[in-house]
Amino acid sequence: MDLEPLKRLVGLSGANGDPKTAARKRYIRIGALVLGLIILILIVLPLFINVNSFRPKVESEASAALGRQVTVGDLSLSIFSGSVGADNISVADDPAFSKSPFLTAKSLKIGVELMPLIFSKQLNVTDITLNEPQITLLKGANGKWNFSSIGSSAAKKAPGGSAPPSNLSVAKISIRNGQLSVGTANSTAKPAIYTNVDVTVTNFSPTSQFPFELTAKLPGSGDANISGKAGPIDAADASRTPLAATVKIHDMNIAALGFADPSSGVAGLANFDGTLTSDGHHAKAVGLFTGKQLKFSPKGSPSPKVITVKHTVDLDFDRQLGTITQGDIAIGNAQAHLTGTFQSAGNTEQVNLHLNAPSMSIDELEPVLPAMGVILPSGSQLKGGTLSADLSISGPLDKPVISGPVRLSNTQLANFDMGSKLGALSAFSGRASSSRDTTIQNASLNAHVAPEGTRADNINITIPAIGVITGAGTVSPSGALAFKMVANLSGGAVGGAVGGITKVAGIGGGAGATNQIPFAIQGTTSDPKFIPDVAGIATGLAAGQIGNLTKGQVTSPTKVPKGLGGLLGPR
Repeated sequence: MDLEPLKRLVGLSGANGDPKTAARKRYIRIGALVLGLIILILIVLPLFINVNSFRPKVESEASAALGRQVTVGDLSLSIFSGSVGADNISVADDPAFSKSPFLTAKSLKIGVELMPLIFSKQLNVTDITLNEPQITLLKGANGKWNFSSIGSSAAKKAPGGSAPPSNLSVAKISIRNGQLSVGTANSTAKPAIYTNVDVTVTNFSPTSQFPFELTAKLPGSGDANISGKAGPIDAADASRTPLAATVKIHDMNIAALGFADPSSGVAGLANFDGTLTSDGHHAKAVGLFTGKQLKFSPKGSPSPKVITVKHTVDLDFDRQLGTITQGDIAIGNAQAHLTGTFQSAGNTEQVNLHLNAPSMSIDELEPVLPAMGVILPSGSQLKGGTLSADLSISGPLDKPVISGPVRLSNTQLANFDMGSKLGALSAFSGRASSSRDTTIQNASLNAHVAPEGTRADNINITIPAIGVITGAGTVSPSGALAFKMVANLSGGAVGGAVGGITKVAGIGGGAGATNQIPFAIQGTTSDPKFIPDVAGIATGLAAGQIGNLTKGQVTSPTKVPKGLGGLLGPR
């Protein structure tokens, strides 16, 4: 047999010169030959390993573990990367929530240990990567989520109602470029869609704590980063899994989240930086909320000022109840305090809150008033002084009822002359107003703000240039005013008013004169109309004349029609 070709291949023939050099070359050639054979084996080996034979087992064991029907497409094996790939992944939803899949994914890559797979046909997982999954999260009216029941079938079958400890452990689990849809079961409301969802879990085991990190693009705008530790997985209810996490949210679009009815007008951008800890039944959220361009009314305009809320919230998952133990609201230097509870009731959130706002600076609050739907007369502005309020907030979160006392002190309504706006009342004083502004010493009322409109009772306003104005009335959702008021003139205005009213009405002075002038406020919040109450004035004058008759002091009314016409004339 001619062995010369083989000798030449390994360098044993024709070796001339230095023996060491020849030996080195020979070893290099042998190494290259072995490497080539290994590469050839790695290329050919997948052809002899039918990884699709594992598919029924993979589907069966995954379905049993999750308690949901799991289907996968074709499996493929990559010897070089030491991984098994699968396409067209689908996990069924809880049938109580939906017949559509809970999860679908373009592909799944599973890192495996090669030697057990090749020689023993055992599938030992080292890492899992899920590419471009679409996940649907639904919350039921009872507070349960559609992922709560994942794995619970195994728990129910186990003695004592808890699943036996699992020996499953994975060094790394990754979700890449996912999409998360969050909505309410059996609801026509549009779900919130989170995109670019990336999740990384390391050292995963369902029976121990494991680190995780989640990043996502938020609906509308903004992004979120949540990182911490979770586990062990609650076998009976996966949503009750304990966790401790830090949460950072940037430029969140409040309206796009879908928490509030679009008709409520609640909108703006928010940042959040805080922590969330949970034992599966109770949780605590602590952090700082920073709101920009916020508005709280359908007719409101975005606030030019930043509003911050430093808060601590305790959550009771069993009762679906949240308790705000700290809610420090800051608008510049103005401070208010919000406490109370909120609770899920079907598909709505019911609130029962208390807002205490003592002596807040008007100058800090004034730019924010339009965002709250508070519209001042066109061109006017509140300057100086303080506002105090003690309000209860109750009802649905997106349509609450707000009620309680509100008080203004030592402020000024600039570019609004109350005296001239009162029309005929300014004539009662016998002199025109010398100021374009209205100084308000005190103003108080009991407010009741509801979706059907605003009601103000027990209005009491002290304006030094006029006197005390009292009354009550309503503001419709469109801003239409309907108030009945009484001006109790005081100081120098009384004498002028007594003379003025008798002159206008054509009635002589005497004991029948009055310093109480009834009037109405109509029009809109931006363009109020002050209208004298002729019937009220006539009734007062008549009562005065009756009083004169009893005292033998009779005056002869003259030119009453002309006088009443003067009252109704434009001002």
